[in-house]
Amino acid sequence: MTEKQTIKSTIQADTWNRKNVVSVSQFTESAIDALFELTDRLKAMGRFQLRQWNPLSGYVLSNLFFEASTRSRISFASAFQYLGGSVDNTVGVVFSSISKGESLSDTIRVVQGYVDVIVLRHFAVGSARIAADNSTTPIINAGDGIGEHPTQALLDLYTIYNETKRLSDLTIAVVGDLQHGRTVHSLVHLMRLYTNIHIVAIAPNDLQLPADSVHTLQVSGIRVTQTDDFKVGIATADVIYMTRLQRERFQSESDYEQFEQLYILNRALTESVCKPDVVIMHPLPRTSEINPDVDALKQAAYFRQTDNGLYVRMALFLLVLLSPSELRNHLNTV
Repeated sequence: MTEKQTIKSTIQADTWNRKNVVSVSQFTESAIDALFELTDRLKAMGRFQLRQWNPLSGYVLSNLFFEASTRSRISFASAFQYLGGSVDNTVGVVFSSISKGESLSDTIRVVQGYVDVIVLRHFAVGSARIAADNSTTPIINAGDGIGEHPTQALLDLYTIYNETKRLSDLTIAVVGDLQHGRTVHSLVHLMRLYTNIHIVAIAPNDLQLPADSVHTLQVSGIRVTQTDDFKVGIATADVIYMTRLQRERFQSESDYEQFEQLYILNRALTESVCKPDVVIMHPLPRTSEINPDVDALKQAAYFRQTDNGLYVRMALFLLVLLSPSELRNHLNTV
């Protein structure tokens, strides 16, 4: 089967078109397979060829970021622009009508009339669902408080597959602020689609995975080990997913400072404790939790991880905005 034929087969089913992307719970293994196959195709094309393609010419994205972001906002905007679309950015509440007292639902009802897709980051858990309930334009959740970050989970999963060549039979150590970390919440729940997964949750008790999340994972067949011992926790991991302590989520500076230097991965520790082929990931930004001396190690995948995000989000935009037949026609031109 040729590459074009393979792509054609994966987009026959209308699994993404015009759908909201709010939670990882909505994803199926077959939908993710289609997304990743298209992502591979876009990566193979590369940015130079993509600039000449323009399948989303005439489409408009509204990037509504009511909470601070650099990487995600630029990643979404760049992905859309590489595909030929236009982007309107709103950054911060102060620059929106929400600062005047307008509700999120009213904002969405207005903006949906101007654009073809809305990417929303908001400080409140459940905001993406509120937006989806008030829009006929697709909503993509770019983070809702400490809730979820589904597209980050997709690019994390894609990175794991690219680095390990499998999505089952994995031990994944998640490290840091697991209580508030929406990227961790989304990733571990996405792993429920796969078999023989062991999640090692490394955090002090006050920052551990929420109990309801642990219960959900265990009921779905995922083995969960919770520990505050960093060295023991990372020793058997195939993937180490480091996260920063989120200063903005703590009630006081003193609460933050008691945990700030708790888990730090450096080159010496990586080489002495971890598996030689361990994959080291981080959703970024990092603070002190990964020493820069790790960056040069082949195991360090976090900058490859951010690069993957550009192509995963390109694929997502194409699948959400174009019908299967439109997408097949565009792919047949390259």
